[in-house]
Amino acid sequence: MSVIEKKLKDRSDSKCELCGNPHDLQVYNLPPDNKESLETSILACKTCVGQIENPETTDTNHWHCLSDSMWNEHLPVQIVSWRMLTRLKKNDLLEMMYLDEEALEWAKATGEGDDGEGKIVHKDSNGNILFDGDSVVLIKDLDVKGANFTAKRGAAVHNIKLVWDNAEQIEGRVEGQHIVILTQYVKKTK
Repeated sequence: MSVIEKKLKDRSDSKCELCGNPHDLQVYNLPPDNKESLETSILACKTCVGQIENPETTDTNHWHCLSDSMWNEHLPVQIVSWRMLTRLKKNDLLEMMYLDEEALEWAKATGEGDDGEGKIVHKDSNGNILFDGDSVVLIKDLDVKGANFTAKRGAAVHNIKLVWDNAEQIEGRVEGQHIVILTQYVKKTK
């Protein structure tokens, strides 16, 4: 167990900071930050994390807990609550919630709250949303043009960067080379 995970368990009394579930807990680091810390992470259950990362699987009944978690004293919990309330279009609760300008900017950093028009969303081969700093695995051998090597299937690419003007491309390091990879050839890892 990491130091951060222990501190988060102490902070949350070993319960999901969103829904209160005491089972299948994990550290969830809020995108777009890629470093695990108390200021950028929450302790969340597998169900919450799965629905946060895959909007298509969102079960609105599960998220009734947001009316409580939005008042949590810890900013990362408030940020995730704001993002999920926005995704679920719970405007009545959003109107009651207050985030200062800097916190609101952080909450909107993943694109939640945008009207969707012109919004670029990067998804892996399974439809999972990708964020800067995620880790992925190649699902196919890829010939790397200009580098004279083949990136092998199963190769891990850590700390990816999204190509913000192209939803089908990410950047990462494979065999020490910085390359552009098509999202259709990667699978997000946890």
